[in-house]
Order: sequence, then C-alpha cells, then structure tokens
Amino acid sequence: MTKRESIPGLKANWKQFSLLVLINAFVGGMVGLERTILPEIAETDFGIAARSAIFSFIVVFGITKALSNYFAGRFAQQFGRKKMLIVGWLFGIPVPFILMFAPDWNWIVVANVFLGINQGLAWSVNVIMKIDLAGEKDRGLAMGLNEFAGYVAVAVVAFLTGWVASEIGLRPYPFYIGIVLAFLGLFMTIALVRDTASFVQYEAANSDEERVDKNLFYEVSIGDRNLQSVSQAGMMTNFKDGMAWGAFPIFLAASGLTMTQVGIVVAVYPAFWGILQIFTGKLSDYTGRKTMLWTGMLVQALSLLMFPFLSHYFAFVLLAALLGTGTAMVYPTFLAAVADLSHPQDRAESVGVFRLWRDGGYAVGAIFSGVIADLFDINIAIILTGVLVMFSALWIMVRMNKLNTINWNKLP
Repeated sequence: MTKRESIPGLKANWKQFSLLVLINAFVGGMVGLERTILPEIAETDFGIAARSAIFSFIVVFGITKALSNYFAGRFAQQFGRKKMLIVGWLFGIPVPFILMFAPDWNWIVVANVFLGINQGLAWSVNVIMKIDLAGEKDRGLAMGLNEFAGYVAVAVVAFLTGWVASEIGLRPYPFYIGIVLAFLGLFMTIALVRDTASFVQYEAANSDEERVDKNLFYEVSIGDRNLQSVSQAGMMTNFKDGMAWGAFPIFLAASGLTMTQVGIVVAVYPAFWGILQIFTGKLSDYTGRKTMLWTGMLVQALSLLMFPFLSHYFAFVLLAALLGTGTAMVYPTFLAAVADLSHPQDRAESVGVFRLWRDGGYAVGAIFSGVIADLFDINIAIILTGVLVMFSALWIMVRMNKLNTINWNKLP
C-alpha cells in the first residue's frame, strides 16, 4: 500500500469502508438469532421457568464478549486487525449449529460463549478498522454507519427468526440464517479485507496528541474523568440491553402479544437504534459528544420507565422506537468520544477497555433483572433499570468536562 493510499478519510477509502460495513451487518445478524426466540426455547423446549436461569445465556454472553473486547484491542495492535477479524468469525461458525441441535440448556450457554467471543473480536476489530480508515473529520459518521449496519441486522434477523419460529417451529429452521451469515462473513474477510495498520502509522506521525504513559486500563476506567464518564454510560446502556434482551420477550408475551407481535416489538428497538445512528453519529461531530450522550441516556431512561404502565401493542411499538432512538444517540458517540480522547497508537487498546466495560453491562444487567424478576416481577426489573440509566445521564452531566467537537480549522 502506498503512502497516498494510507491517508485516512471516508471518501478516499470508501470501498474498504463499505466492505467492513457489510461484514459488520453479518456480525450483528449473529446476535439477532437469539433476540426473539431464545427465552421461548428455554420455557418450551427445556421447561425452564426461573427468570434468573433463562437469563444465564445473556450473562455468559456478556462476560465472554466483554473480555474478548479487551483482548481484541490489545491483540489487534500486536498481531494485526485482519487476523483478529478472521479469528472472530471462526468462533462464530459453531453457534447456529449448537443452537439448532442443543439437547439441553447447558449447550445453549456454551453457544453463547462462542457467540460472545465472535462478537467481542469481530465487532471490536471492525470498529477499530473503521476508525483507522475514517480519520478525525468523519469519525462520528463512521461510527454511526458501523453501528447502523450492525443493529439494523440485529433487528432484521430478530424479526425473521420470530416469524420463522411462528410459522414453522422454534428449532432448527430459524438458525439456518446464522449458518449463511457466519460462512459469508469468514469468506469475505479472508478474500477481500485489507489490514489498516498503515493508516494508524500515518495518523500517529501527524498527531499532536501525546501517548499515555500510564496504564491505559486505569485511565479509561477511572483515571481520566471524561473516559470514565463514557465507560460508565456505556456499561449502563448495555445493562439496559441485557435486561431488555431477556425481559422484553417474557414481558410482552405476558401482556398478551402473539409471537409475531413480540418479534416486531423486539425488532423495532434495534431497528431505530441502528437506522438513526447514521444521523446521530455525524450530529455528535457538531453538537459535541457530551450533549449527545447525556440526552441519549435520558431518553432511554424515560422510555423504560413508561414501559410497565402500558398494555397495548402499538404503545409498545412506540416505546421500543423511543428506546432505540435514545440508544442510537449514545452508541456511535461513545466510540467517537473514546477515539477523540486517545492517541492513535493507544486507540485500539482504549476502545477495547471501553468495550470491556460497556459489554460487561450485558452480564450485570441480566443478573440484576433476572434476580429482581424472580424476587418481585418483570415490571419492577424494568422500572429499576430505568432509574439506574437516569442516574447515568446525570453522571455525564456533572462529571464530563469536554464537549469533543471537531476543530474544523485544523483540518486540511
């Protein structure tokens, strides 16, 4: 690759960027396999009634993905982005087969170990490579496009699996989609993706930022007040999603919705989350990261607090759209903010540490909501989650002191 070809920018690198967007859609689709029907499989196929037991697959997924995120950042810097993306897909291939033929719930949990590693490696490395390609000017837009592709795919596959399950049966037919996604993702990565290390070298050579001489894990987690604010908000966003993943199908079914209606509501949430990120990611380049973050957290909190007080299908659809909107406001902004606040050569590890905390929220949220649902009921779990997300919004308002808007005059 020539020096000219290694200059970051969406316009100059649109072919590789678009390829990575498509591959990230396949990554997101792998999660969509489970969003609608796994709680129903737990009750129907395996006779599991305890909410905390049903939520166990989300706990395992969250822990595995969180740890994989961290190592994806470290290993991508050490061994190369493309190699880690290939490894991520290799872990994804067994997932649909295990879900199709699992003889008991323990095998479902094992499938989510593989899925967590697949998501942690493949999605994290995809994020890092897009940041490398985009450069500073279009960082928010790049993250919006990345998350758009991933979460629209989550929504589409979540709807398709719910529809297939209602028409044909819970297993094995809905999971055929996952086989296609996994093999396509692996083949396209091996054959078409190029590594982006040269873009990092170019940006580092032209950067005014100084590398962190302290422990990056400490700085992103606790040491830097801005990165700390982003990390806790990321964790609470996925805390909410871990709750929603396990609780919403159960809550909606108990409210009298059919399996198809449950699939639609469950799909509307990530659909709005995915589609709107095209706009919210770029908008954060202008408004500043802090403004977009605290308002997005507040929108999520308010939508959750309203959920248990409604009972009509169309009301649930509207609230799911509102919840997706709030999540869309924060998701690409998190990643853009971490990239803003990190030296180019520290970026991969900083993103990995942030994603460790963010996706650790899946496990904590699933444990919390499973226990609360067993002790009280699903409604209380949803309400308490909304209250915690609201506290997270207030944390950003008080603690974060950088808006992180782009200095357009400094750019060529």
